[in-house]
Amino acid sequence: MLKIKGFQFNMFGEMTYVVYDEISLKAAVIDPGMMNSREAAELDDFIMKNRLSIQHIVATHIHIDHVMGLSRVIEKTGLGLEANRNDEFLSRRIAEQADMFRLPVKIGPIKINRYLEPGDRIDIGDDYLLVIHVPGHSPGSIALYSPSSSFVITGDALFDGSIGRTDLPGGDYPTLIKSITDNLMSLPDDTAVYPGHGDSTTIGKQRRVNPFL
Repeated sequence: MLKIKGFQFNMFGEMTYVVYDEISLKAAVIDPGMMNSREAAELDDFIMKNRLSIQHIVATHIHIDHVMGLSRVIEKTGLGLEANRNDEFLSRRIAEQADMFRLPVKIGPIKINRYLEPGDRIDIGDDYLLVIHVPGHSPGSIALYSPSSSFVITGDALFDGSIGRTDLPGGDYPTLIKSITDNLMSLPDDTAVYPGHGDSTTIGKQRRVNPFL
């Protein structure tokens, strides 16, 4: 089974996750959003204290708040980014995103080293995360589902009581609703939901109370 640890980073309250296998100590960093050395040290300390070996760096989508710390993790691990190809246009315009929000960070174009498609597996030790395509917040938004541990990392598609905004480039409200309904609400009710911002929840709770669904 896989374990998950969340960290809240940057001024957007973005959630960065480390998913790891306690036996093999293999791990993946999901949405590295650290914007300063203190936040980077918090992530590094957890990885070091748990003796984890990072095998994957994954972005659920390529918005600036979810990749602020990408270069730090790449430098530490020598790995490349894994993401959906439909967000590649956002990776080329990442500096524009920083300027749009007037962020005090300098970030260059981002290269996607592995294109993640629906149904792909991200192997972590003897376990894996399954890639689910959930476009709408961005064209390349993905969720990462652990069947063995019954959790899903939803990025900015689904939140506790809400959904992702669709007014950014490539966003589309009807597409997002269909993505969530078809691809996330089909998961078991007891599936834990770890979103890109805010508290965790479950698929069952969102099925019952989310006003957008």
